Amino acid sequence: MRAVAQSLGQTARLQRRSSLGPIKTLVFAMVGLLGLSLVVNAQARKDSPGARGRADNTENTLLVWAGDAAHAKPDFIAVIDFDRDSPSYGKVLRTVPLSGASAIGNEPHHVGISRDGRTLALGGLLSVLRGQDQVFFFDVTDPRHPTFLRSNNPPQATITDEFAALSNGGFLVTFMGGPNGAHPGRVVEYDADLNAVKAWPTDLPNDGFNPHGLSVDEAHNLMVTSDFICPAHTLNVPGGGGVNLRGSIRVWNLARRSITRTIIVGDPAHPAGTMDVQLIPHDQRLRAFTAGMGDGNLYLVDTQKGTAKAVFNFGVLAVQNVPAMPQLLRMNKEGTRLFTTVIGAGKVVMLDIASPEHPKLLSVVDLGPNSGPHFLSLTGDQKRLVVSDYFLVEDLAPGGVVNADGDHRVHVINVHGNRLELDAKFDLNFNRDISTGPARPHGVIALPLKRGQ
Repeated sequence: MRAVAQSLGQTARLQRRSSLGPIKTLVFAMVGLLGLSLVVNAQARKDSPGARGRADNTENTLLVWAGDAAHAKPDFIAVIDFDRDSPSYGKVLRTVPLSGASAIGNEPHHVGISRDGRTLALGGLLSVLRGQDQVFFFDVTDPRHPTFLRSNNPPQATITDEFAALSNGGFLVTFMGGPNGAHPGRVVEYDADLNAVKAWPTDLPNDGFNPHGLSVDEAHNLMVTSDFICPAHTLNVPGGGGVNLRGSIRVWNLARRSITRTIIVGDPAHPAGTMDVQLIPHDQRLRAFTAGMGDGNLYLVDTQKGTAKAVFNFGVLAVQNVPAMPQLLRMNKEGTRLFTTVIGAGKVVMLDIASPEHPKLLSVVDLGPNSGPHFLSLTGDQKRLVVSDYFLVEDLAPGGVVNADGDHRVHVINVHGNRLELDAKFDLNFNRDISTGPARPHGVIALPLKRGQ
């Protein structure tokens, strides 16, 4: 626990025949060559990555939810060219700032996208410190021109974290804190019209319910959340000023929105700090992975048997006596690869999880000194990871003990089978590239330029 507290303080050919005379034959030949040129050029345009993105939904626009480092300018969405073939690949095309009373000092955090890809949901981790709205919704039907829809401040919940899109067009959202920023937290439901429906569960646990991670399987009526940390305890308030980690997974009956089981992860005397939890795609046993930021372990969670077993330790990646602290988890659609960011070590990792009981380390990308990789997103074609290099600095009044900064870059990492490779062409630095001044990037999502076309 002390090591964690200290560390927090610091991706045809054409042919024509003619029986006409020589002149007419020459004319037709020229027309034929012109037609051939047009067909070849058209095919070349069709085969370019940018054109493929517009035709088959390859993501070529990146949206980054970010905050002004000085908390003096509005928080914003940065619109980035994500088309590999574009001369402006990796460049900021525009920023879309928030406006109104809740525009500044939200500490932009996680993002979510609706099932139809048209609504972007954004969370403000520390909006509560200024008494402002905590969730912001944008229409991203045209992702290069996000349009603000509405914002919301659920009265029973604070400290916005993860989003899960539902088939009905709505969202479930974890909030680590209740009204006072401490436990018990809540999971808030939004409908397809983006109205807050209700805060769940109705029967609140009293044993450190601070939900951060969230994963939903509607087909099996299953939801899991992970308790991470008591957020109010990290702030410089009476009774605060420390790190009070949690270590548990909650298993839910999704239809009833009720918790059916609590699974203790790791040593209860030294809570693991279970930041994230993700159900394994296509796993017949309905298992999940979680990771302990405090103990550095990857755990295989059996949601049906109620067990959590350590199956890998990230300590092999530690550097200079700084603990390797796994952050968020992402898996491929087949459930055979797991990706995670490791703060402290400054690394991005890919594991082979084809045998969930025995993960194998496949590839590591080292982002270097002063890096702090946290949020990551895998593109739809599963060929690129996007990683934001910033976790959290609690410098909004009253301040707090968490000072886990990064270099404020957004990285793209190419996924080549069993190997990760940093994309050197993508050079995006939020300390340098934002017109309003240095900023902190957090949630990222890649979208196609023209969805459905």
